[in-house]
Amino acid sequence: MTVSLEVAEGVGTLRLDRPPMNALDVATQDRIKELAEEATRREDVRAVVIYGGEKVFAAGADIKEMQVMDHAAMVVRARALQDSFTAVARIPKPVVAAVTGYALGGGCELALCADYRIAGENAKLGQPEILLGLIPGAGGTQRLSRLIGPSKAKDLIFTGRQVKADEALALGLVDRVVAPDQVYAEAHAWAARLVQGPAIALRAAKESIDTGLETDLETGLAVERNWFAGLFATEDRERGMRSFVEEGPGKAKFL
Repeated sequence: MTVSLEVAEGVGTLRLDRPPMNALDVATQDRIKELAEEATRREDVRAVVIYGGEKVFAAGADIKEMQVMDHAAMVVRARALQDSFTAVARIPKPVVAAVTGYALGGGCELALCADYRIAGENAKLGQPEILLGLIPGAGGTQRLSRLIGPSKAKDLIFTGRQVKADEALALGLVDRVVAPDQVYAEAHAWAARLVQGPAIALRAAKESIDTGLETDLETGLAVERNWFAGLFATEDRERGMRSFVEEGPGKAKFL
């Protein structure tokens, strides 16, 4: 399999494994969607790490496969491509991308689907589709501009240039930079910490933030308000408030 889902102690690792560069061909895209939906369903998965291995995250789409596709074929495929990445973005649990080496084109777009991105010092990210006479087609024009702002996103997309880890951090494209051999461990630790948190409240926070970014303020506030009130019906809310009153802040255990 080109992608696997390995689960241990509440953390699911969505692992790309298509050497040498983890090129995202159609089969890999479909497998990503399948496993993202599985991670969504599984109760034993409470947080997710997306990882491409020690050398490369994903260098982009399989260009040889794409080269033989005509307009009619891509009209059919484009929606499935976006749907595979959207399935990752919609995992209702914390998701962190562990980025080593290249995360270009579709690889960068996959990292954009995570809630948080930890990159190695050797990472290079970018949207080079313009150099092929194309634009990003797996969400890059939308998610990148929402993450780092339209002018910075346009610079990267218009030029197709790659940015190293330090510039990616300055742009807000990644959230932390560590030694390459520490990327997965740091990402796993981030996810493992959230495994201990209140699952429904984490889902509520993620949905409220994501929905708010995609709509107007009033709608976003309504989503937040409904989730906030709804959480008062959960056992985790009872446990968290009881712990606060009896033991002080930050000591509640939700598992």
